[in-house]
Amino acid sequence: MKHLITITFLLVFVALAAQDTQEETPDKKFSISGSVDAYFRTNLTGPNEAFEDEEGTFFLNPGTSFADRSGFSLGMANAIISYEGSKVGFVADLVFGPRGEDAVFLSTGSSNIVNQLYAYYQVTDKLKFTLGNFNTFLGYEVISPVGNFNYSTSYMFSNGPFSHSGLKADIALSDDFSLMLAIMNSTDFTDINLDGSYTAGAQLGYKSQFLNLLYGNQTGNSEATFQVDYTGGTDLGDSFFLGINATYNDTDGSGFYGAALYPQYTLSEKLALGLRAEYFGFHQEDLDDDTVFAATLSANYTIEDLTIIPEIRLDSWSEDTYFDNDLEPSKSLASFLIAAVYKFN
Repeated sequence: MKHLITITFLLVFVALAAQDTQEETPDKKFSISGSVDAYFRTNLTGPNEAFEDEEGTFFLNPGTSFADRSGFSLGMANAIISYEGSKVGFVADLVFGPRGEDAVFLSTGSSNIVNQLYAYYQVTDKLKFTLGNFNTFLGYEVISPVGNFNYSTSYMFSNGPFSHSGLKADIALSDDFSLMLAIMNSTDFTDINLDGSYTAGAQLGYKSQFLNLLYGNQTGNSEATFQVDYTGGTDLGDSFFLGINATYNDTDGSGFYGAALYPQYTLSEKLALGLRAEYFGFHQEDLDDDTVFAATLSANYTIEDLTIIPEIRLDSWSEDTYFDNDLEPSKSLASFLIAAVYKFN
């Protein structure tokens, strides 16, 4: 892997040296954008207060990232500072609050507010290099709630990578095809490499369909991690959109897999309805898979730059995972939340 990194950097320098050195008039744009979000969440078929049994203290939640607290809670404040030109630029994406802390959970010190931090060089119309910390290219969902229809997140997103640090090259193969190649630290180790482990990434795109690959040793694992992921979407009419995500992850015979459909229907300029129907499982050699089916129905009601998201969610596992209101073991949990997401630019 170290030889691959050396070759990668040599190819970068060769590509840069081969470019026309003629100066161009800079056309740069400074901007600040971002979002603020908060929510209320409650369990419908289980307790919301902390309770204890022989194994310890529990809070019930769907078991996915970010929107997992009961009562009134904060999401995050997100400030994205960028200075972008036709050739070069940078992005500094800062996050504050519980959602942001969960997203950068392996960052330390002052880096624990950095969601993304990278600089880029648009070498030609068909080649762009990016160096730094950037959010993952795998999966259908993203960290910022502005980019998701549902406010809560899927199991695939919650268990997959959040962010990477490294060097990537975006290549426009044609008007329809694109290719991204990357060499990165271990997944989510965005500000340090503790043991010399590196991960390779690739993405092949055709219009709005993407095949994503991840392979490499991860810090703490002696065997390499492999993940293949498909993300796509298509308009099935003027008001109907269907998104899809499928993934498979394996490290020495253990990992996870899943698939989800995201049908969304626009009722008016202000109101849209969307469903996430996800099947997800953990696999391990010689053991039965733990699987879950999660259905999440969300509405998006937009008032200028504010989006109100009421959401009903049902998680149903193959084994007893939750407790009902009588504190009896249960395979299912129904919950409700309502979120407010404000974006600015």
